[in-house]
Amino acid sequence: MAAPSTAAKILDTAYILLDREGPQALSMRRVADTVGITPMAIYRHYPNREALLNAVAERIFEVVAADWSRRSRDPDPPGRLLALLEPHLDFALRHPHLFDLAFSARREGARRYPEDFRAGRSPTFNVAVDAIAEGMRRGVLREDDPHAVMMTVTGLQHGLIALYRAGRFSIDEAAFRRFYMDAMQRLLDGLRA
Repeated sequence: MAAPSTAAKILDTAYILLDREGPQALSMRRVADTVGITPMAIYRHYPNREALLNAVAERIFEVVAADWSRRSRDPDPPGRLLALLEPHLDFALRHPHLFDLAFSARREGARRYPEDFRAGRSPTFNVAVDAIAEGMRRGVLREDDPHAVMMTVTGLQHGLIALYRAGRFSIDEAAFRRFYMDAMQRLLDGLRA
């Protein structure tokens, strides 16, 4: 197996630093020092911090989409969608800095609704939209716009996660997880045909 390229080492290092320490740890100098290259050499691969952050965000989406694709095997579309919602919560709670960069932080180059999502440019959103669209085709879910439905689901997910992380729930993580999954089930029950 070939050794990773310098660009891959930079990306791997930035991903790990962001995950462990948050965005304040992600300076071009710190990444370069950790990789073992000069601070100026990093700019041959990533022209600025924003480009590096976008590359890290794309890596996050690849990781999450691969996990979701492995989990989306339930033949029942609502069951498949529900099976994707829990790992999203897991990722948000286990990797809050990565979650924030990919799903919450304002950044240039981030995909936007509706145009990017309708064009199929979101590797994570696409997996969930496919389950919703299949459920509608099979008559299990009410006929509607699958993209708008998934954005509604996403809004509920992210709202609950943000409230929990902001300390607005007085329950422990296990109880919050149950509340979150119950809320998702309620939403899906309301979408059934």
